[in-house]
Amino acid sequence: MNNAVLDAIHQRRSIRKYRPEQITKEELETVLEAGTWAPTGMGRQSPWIVAVRDKAQRDLLSKINAEIMGTTSDPFYGAPTIVLVFAPTDNSNGERDGSLVLGTMMLAAQSINLSTCWINRIDKMSEREDVRKLMDSWHLPHGLRGVGSIALGYAAAPAKAPKPRKEGYYRIV
Repeated sequence: MNNAVLDAIHQRRSIRKYRPEQITKEELETVLEAGTWAPTGMGRQSPWIVAVRDKAQRDLLSKINAEIMGTTSDPFYGAPTIVLVFAPTDNSNGERDGSLVLGTMMLAAQSINLSTCWINRIDKMSEREDVRKLMDSWHLPHGLRGVGSIALGYAAAPAKAPKPRKEGYYRIV
């Protein structure tokens, strides 16, 4: 069976090299809006989404993430936009909800020919005072923790072929 959603699922790959040009405002808003339609526990819509296009803030976040990772390379692979998702620490579904938001945005991006890569360590980043100050400047409520982030932009090279799916990946009982 084929359809546009299944095509996006099959075609999406983690891209680790981006062209420097910024995506359009319309493309960004399309991806972010898709994230708002992800399912959330009890329909609470508890996650918060922040798209960072400002180069100074993007570079600071990259430096902080690299420091946590123990490297000097750019953990966001040169993507001009970074999308971060936060969830309330007092919501037991927050991490799952935020993960669904990120996954939904990644598929939406693929469907409009944008590239993404899930980037870890936003949970650790959101514990730091310098990132907390950024979160305050973004007018986020207190009591949030980072769930994940995505590098977002135009791929600098074609995606690699997917690995074959493993045998017995799912069961029907």
